[in-house]
Amino acid sequence: MSEYGAPGGLNDDLSLPKATVQKIISEILPNEFTFTKDAREALIECCIEFIMMLSTESNDIAEKESKKTISTDHVINALNELGFVDYVPHIEKLLSEHKEISKGKDRRNNKFQNSGLSEEELLKQQEELFRASRNRLQQNQVPVKDENDTD
Repeated sequence: MSEYGAPGGLNDDLSLPKATVQKIISEILPNEFTFTKDAREALIECCIEFIMMLSTESNDIAEKESKKTISTDHVINALNELGFVDYVPHIEKLLSEHKEISKGKDRRNNKFQNSGLSEEELLKQQEELFRASRNRLQQNQVPVKDENDTD
């Protein structure tokens, strides 16, 4: 049993998608290298153990701060506590990029809310666009002659 409460070995409830792990491995390794099934299973077990360690440490940090939700700061502090200091700058960079992408998505989602139109008006516009698209499609279609047609 690991220090973090899970039994050693893969548990059906605690696993990672094998296809996803294999895809990541394939993208990282040069083409001339192969990765055995046993090696993949060992890697999955290590990943699960890492996630459990990081989750437990993050939770402990959040509890010390009387927080009920684990934040990214808790995870970054946990990485530091567990000795993964070298990963923190890269993770902070990825987190910053993720926040920027999320802001863009929020702006796109708010575009309709900020349009000043009611939902009914937006639906009416959408229906008009669909109708116009169908008309264009029908105008561009060439009639297909039926083989049974004897005209």
